[in-house]
Amino acid sequence: MFDLTSSAAHPLSALGWDDGFAESFTPFAGQGFVPGRIVRVDRGRVDAVVPDGDGVRTVLADTALVATGDPMRVPCTGDWAVLDLANGRVGDHVDGVVRALLPRRTSFVRSASSKRSEGQVLAANVDHAVIAVSLAEPLDLGRIERFVSLAWESGAQPLVTLTKADLAGEPGVWEHLVADAAAAAPGVEVLAVSSATGAGIDALGAVLAGGTSVLLGRSGAGKSTLANALVGECVQVVQEVRDRDGKGRHTTTTRDLHPLPGGGVLIDTPGLRGVGMWDAESGLARTFSDVEGLAEGCRFHDCAHESEPGCAVQEAVAGGELPERRLESYRKLLRENQRIVAKTDARLRAELRRDWKQKQALGRHMMERKRGERGTGRR
Repeated sequence: MFDLTSSAAHPLSALGWDDGFAESFTPFAGQGFVPGRIVRVDRGRVDAVVPDGDGVRTVLADTALVATGDPMRVPCTGDWAVLDLANGRVGDHVDGVVRALLPRRTSFVRSASSKRSEGQVLAANVDHAVIAVSLAEPLDLGRIERFVSLAWESGAQPLVTLTKADLAGEPGVWEHLVADAAAAAPGVEVLAVSSATGAGIDALGAVLAGGTSVLLGRSGAGKSTLANALVGECVQVVQEVRDRDGKGRHTTTTRDLHPLPGGGVLIDTPGLRGVGMWDAESGLARTFSDVEGLAEGCRFHDCAHESEPGCAVQEAVAGGELPERRLESYRKLLRENQRIVAKTDARLRAELRRDWKQKQALGRHMMERKRGERGTGRR
């Protein structure tokens, strides 16, 4: 038998298990529980891969015990879970229950809704965030900047992948598009690929080998086709983009984890029509490092880069050093991020105030009860 607290020759090593996760699992090892990686989440249940002798198997587990009501703490594809397989339910075909989640190293989070102050974790424990952008339509640099900011904030390494390169015309055309995308994402590798011709697929697979990657992008970006090309088999159904508006259909409906032939695993996600910012201040700073660098030369430290005298950012725009579009995108994403942070802070303050009032009410109740017992002579 293998040692569940050691990653050496561990059956789950191919899925990312290592000494760090083994150490986190140590408190649970003597309780009859086993570690497992969540590969799919669906309505309060998860599929997880667990050790089985010298190999692995997939089990179905209930998540009721870890359902906290906090969307940031619910089990997510990519999570490492502590599983109790001694409490399955034969009638429901459930093999066990999730007892706990191991601490996440990284998590890609977006705002769940523009009207609510809640985040949604799209993938956990990810090394690379692969942002798929289709070249079959005009390049949306603002969308790239949005995704890249959230990717940096997650702790993962962003990677911009321009899909459907075969529809962008001659190689010289998409080379210019690659350069434009790279300018919108300083420090981020940009690759152009075509699942139809195979161009760039091997290079992308080599980058992703050995780690955990998540595939992100809007519907119609070609994520399902790209996932099939990377995995080497048809793991996702592919549908055509609608002719009337160029938008894709939601081919992928759940977040699934697939092993890659070169090592590592890939998490495919449903198409994202909206990706709201979520407390991504440091991610924005990295994505817009050029703007932030210029801002250091402004006369005032709190310069808004609008009409203030001595604004180095505005001078760079006027001189053609910084595109005005990029400054506007920076402002837009920064304002959006500040709004969601303010909403979140307000919600937390409200929760603290509510908890304080409940404790106050309980304290008053206990004092009144104590006085009543004294008045009746009870001890």
